[in-house]
Amino acid sequence: MHIWSWSGFFDYLFNPFLLEGALTTLWLTAASLAFGLVLGVALALMRLSGNRAVSAIAAGYCWLFRGTPLLVQLLIIYTGLPLFGIRFSVTQAALLGLSLNEAAYLSEIVRAGILAVGKGQKEAGTALGLSKVQVFRTITWPQALRIIIPPLGNSVNGLLKTTSVASVISMEELLRRTQILIQEKFMVLELFIAAACWYLVMTTCWELVQRRLEARYGRAFASDAADRR
Repeated sequence: MHIWSWSGFFDYLFNPFLLEGALTTLWLTAASLAFGLVLGVALALMRLSGNRAVSAIAAGYCWLFRGTPLLVQLLIIYTGLPLFGIRFSVTQAALLGLSLNEAAYLSEIVRAGILAVGKGQKEAGTALGLSKVQVFRTITWPQALRIIIPPLGNSVNGLLKTTSVASVISMEELLRRTQILIQEKFMVLELFIAAACWYLVMTTCWELVQRRLEARYGRAFASDAADRR
């Protein structure tokens, strides 16, 4: 019977192989967020478009990717698409699957933030002679961003942990490398707790960054609220 080993836990907590997996998790999260956010903003603008066909396409995309498990999406991309001659490497499939899935959720966050900005402010900008693009860039987006950041931060936190799903297609992120070490060393509990510690470190660091972002973008609005008092 295996007994807990503190020496084994600390050895694997700082194991270079495991740390490389944590770094892979970080860059996979960052890249998926970047691509997902760009696509998410585009989808949100499509949903808000006056063109019904464009809006329906964006709504259908969100319905599909929000209504099916990420695990299934990854397996289809990595093992299903090759049947039609479309092949991706493990890294490409993981990045594509995570980005497409994240975009569906981020689009709803962005859309809600834009809708929260009063129509009167947009109309005032138009009355001043600003184009629709200028109104969006100088009036709508700065105010929407303040509303978007808190739920966006929660999505990043979730995405950090969701990258572990990519282990099913052999993406060597933190969880996959933990599983590889377990097969070699049979220290199941020590290695899983070591991995959990690194997930906690990454999510905690992001929470600190998120607080700074919320404080920074909410500062001007807090000052205005104080002045009105």
